[in-house]
Parts: sequence; structure tokens; C-alpha cells
Amino acid sequence: MPRLRYKTDRSFRQELEKSIQDWRQTVEARARVPANPVNPQLVFAEASARLPSNCIVTADSGTAACWFALNLSIREGMMASLSGNLATMGPGVPYAAAAKFAYPDRLAVAFVGDGAMQMNGINQLISIADYWKEWTDPRLVVCVLDNGDLNMVTWEMRAMSGQPRFEPSQRVGPFPYAQFAASLGLLGVTIERPEDIPSAWERALAADRPCVIQAKVDPEVPPLPPHITFDQAKAFLSAVLEGDPESGAFLRQTFLHTVAPYFHRRLS
Repeated sequence: MPRLRYKTDRSFRQELEKSIQDWRQTVEARARVPANPVNPQLVFAEASARLPSNCIVTADSGTAACWFALNLSIREGMMASLSGNLATMGPGVPYAAAAKFAYPDRLAVAFVGDGAMQMNGINQLISIADYWKEWTDPRLVVCVLDNGDLNMVTWEMRAMSGQPRFEPSQRVGPFPYAQFAASLGLLGVTIERPEDIPSAWERALAADRPCVIQAKVDPEVPPLPPHITFDQAKAFLSAVLEGDPESGAFLRQTFLHTVAPYFHRRLS
């Protein structure tokens, strides 16, 4: 420590802080872009503003992990887990349930896609319904992104291989997640419009039992990386030319998410 010298040139730190501020404004602007029916990023942004600093949050693989990384602010005292590089599908709800057994006095929140929820999350709710009365804090929130699509693979097909969405492999059948939770004695809440989001989170976080939030979100909201390569853009165009059935919707969303940050900065 005595050998360290304080540098009076703070330009690197200032540049980094400015980049972080710009990126947060970009993410906020993208969360406010209208979608059909709900922008999934807004679901995460509204949650981020309400989660307590000692909560435990988990995410499943897929676009749920993208919005988890982009739109949630992890603060000191919080714990966060997801499958990381392995990108295993299905651990989001089991991770949250395990967190409640390890820390029964802390809120746990799981963000999962509908594909992962149908894989094993629904079954996990049965265990949660069986054990939740043993927890000091009974709250465990499962937020299901209900978009009827194995969404991450759909976007990988478009952006990496230039293939259009393939309906037989990508479609996820409908399921009443909130109603199923209610049938187990848990709380079930449905988000069908953007204006439903704040009250849904407030109900879930104030509940006296675990809650499932069924958020009906738009599958055509693009999980845009900070930088798009030429090969990704080329593959994306190829998917359009190959006749992707939702090309009009995802092109509109991609355009809006690309330009939204610039309008946001000009207005702010």
C-alpha cells in the first residue's frame, strides 16, 4: 500500500462513469419502448426499482437471463444466481426454492421463461406450496415471461445462422401459470398491459405467501447486445429474406430499440 501513488489524472475514471451512465440511460429507454402487449424489459425495470436490498434473485437461461443482466440493478446485500456459461434450462425456480431453505428469512425472486417453467418450474411450485409455511419470510416470487416462444433460440437462429423462426420447434403451448399457482393455495397475478406491472409487483412483494406473476410479454423484443457485428447484421437480414413469419414485428421492435436511446438523451 505505501508504494501506491494517487493519480491526479481522473480522466479514465470519468470516462468510465460517463459510459456507465449512458448505458443505464440506454437500458431505461429500451424498457420504455411500447410492445405487444408488454415489453419484458419493463417488467424487470419495475421490479428492480422495488426489490429490497437483502433479496435473492435468480434467473433461468434464455432471454430471461438477458433482461436479468441488463435491467436489474444488483445492489450491496443482494444475492444473484443463474446458470452462467453452461446455460442450463430450468434452474431458475429450483434455485429460488433452494435459496428459501438456506435463507428462510429473505425474499427470493425467480425470473423464468415459459419454456423453462413448463420444463420443471410448474412441478417445483408443488414443492413450494408444500413447504412455504415453514419459512420465516413466506415470500417467493416466480415471474414467468409468457411469450409462447423458446425465445433465445429463436433469436439465435435469426442473428447467428440467418434462419427464420421455425414454428414446430419454437412454439410453447399456453398454460395458466397464475391460475395454477392459485389452485395450490399460492397467489397468482397476471400482467396483460404495461400499466399492470407496478401493481403486480406491489401485490407480490406484499403477499403473505409465494406468488406467481404471469407476464404476457412480446417475443419480438430483441435482446440487443451493446455492439452488433457485421456477421450478426448479415444473418439477421438473411432471416428476413428467408421469410421469418414475424419479420415485420421484430424489424419494428429492433428499429425502436435502436433509436430509443438517442431520443431519450435528447429529451433528458
